[in-house]
Amino acid sequence: MQRLDLKHMKLRMSIFDWIIRMGKKTGILLSAALLAMGAIVAGTPVSVATATADHAAEAAGENKSTLDALVTRGAYLATIADCTGCHTAGSADPAFGGGLAINSPFGIIYSTNITPDPETGIGRYSYEDFSRAVRGGIRKDGKWLYPAMPYPSFTAMSDNDVRALYAYFMHGVKPVRHIPSQTRLPFPFNQRWTLKFWDLAFVEHKRFEPRVDRGEKWNRGAYLVQALGHCGACHTPRGLAYQEKAYSETSSDYLTGAMIDNWFAPELTGNIASGLGRWSEEEIAAFLKTGHSGHTVAFGSMITVIANSTQHLRQEDLDAIAHYLKSLPASGEKSSYNPRGTSAVVPVGMIRFEKPGAGIYSGFCAKCHRDEGRGKPPKFPPLAGSSIVLSENASSLIRLMLEGGKGPWTKTGPKPEKMPGYAERFTDREIAEVLTFIRNSWGNKAAPVTTRDVYLMREALNE
Repeated sequence: MQRLDLKHMKLRMSIFDWIIRMGKKTGILLSAALLAMGAIVAGTPVSVATATADHAAEAAGENKSTLDALVTRGAYLATIADCTGCHTAGSADPAFGGGLAINSPFGIIYSTNITPDPETGIGRYSYEDFSRAVRGGIRKDGKWLYPAMPYPSFTAMSDNDVRALYAYFMHGVKPVRHIPSQTRLPFPFNQRWTLKFWDLAFVEHKRFEPRVDRGEKWNRGAYLVQALGHCGACHTPRGLAYQEKAYSETSSDYLTGAMIDNWFAPELTGNIASGLGRWSEEEIAAFLKTGHSGHTVAFGSMITVIANSTQHLRQEDLDAIAHYLKSLPASGEKSSYNPRGTSAVVPVGMIRFEKPGAGIYSGFCAKCHRDEGRGKPPKFPPLAGSSIVLSENASSLIRLMLEGGKGPWTKTGPKPEKMPGYAERFTDREIAEVLTFIRNSWGNKAAPVTTRDVYLMREALNE
């Protein structure tokens, strides 16, 4: 008799657990009936079984409500982390189905399917599997992920946030049966096992710890920038082994700018000329919201970051990010900006000499950016005092001149304007001259752009 009671106790617990997980009306009704039947067999009065079923139904309803809230929160966290930016191949492709080609110094890395499809996605991942992949860089099959997946930043994420993300990807994302192109890097980079030693050498496996000497707003901003937002993956320089040189403000290398896919992601420190020193917190938050500001317009991969991620953030999170970034000290810079600088035409005796590149600027650039380089914000960014113009690395400026560009389309920002490319119109020398002119006019002072700089960028873009 004792064995029989134990058997039916296990049965009731198993069914109750099923109710909690399912949370569906049909499951609740069926489970209530089964509980009643089990109670009769075990000798429990039906009235008690009915009360147990009612309690189970109530618990299941509460559980479903909790799950829904967790999924909603996970969806927001996935937006902050811009998961769609890498794991969705294009606007016509299924969300999170993978297949985006990510350029790296070692070859093309294709993003994976992270939908809950059990065969081609992560549908069979347990929470532990998911956490180990997101924060540890190891797949369910035990193989290491290439650090194009920014797990060195995600490792700082809290347990609660990872659980919310897991709930979202398992219950809030539509399963997609899709096998993306496989990553096939040349030897020795195709030996994933070697990444274990890379990880041991360069990744700090620790969760974000709030600083007690800073306020709640600063700590929230630091967490968003360092962990979920993984801003350092693009804006922090990398070492010889392609590792980020820093993961937080404790290092002077953090967010000082880096080359990525032939763009120079600008520094986000307090530098006056090439950083955010002259930006206010309000301007930083507005730029993340709209992709436009009185200082610049988003370009390159930042366009998709703003379109997919930052424009959807809550205002308090945008403000926290801006607050944290404004706390970063200047890192030291070679360029400078003097708002009372000289004009483009310099008198020498009785003759006025025009700087090289001034004619091209006047004929092709001044219409939008004005003779004084002040632009027409927010549509056309100023060039006088622009942190992009004054970056020590002029790669982004060169690429924009060659290819042109168009700002992001956001819900609250202005209509984006398109800048034409001049790769076919001007020679390497002419482009170098006009960019050198821009970098040294209206108070700007930065290193000249050389013909070789333009040639190398043109070659890289043609590969």
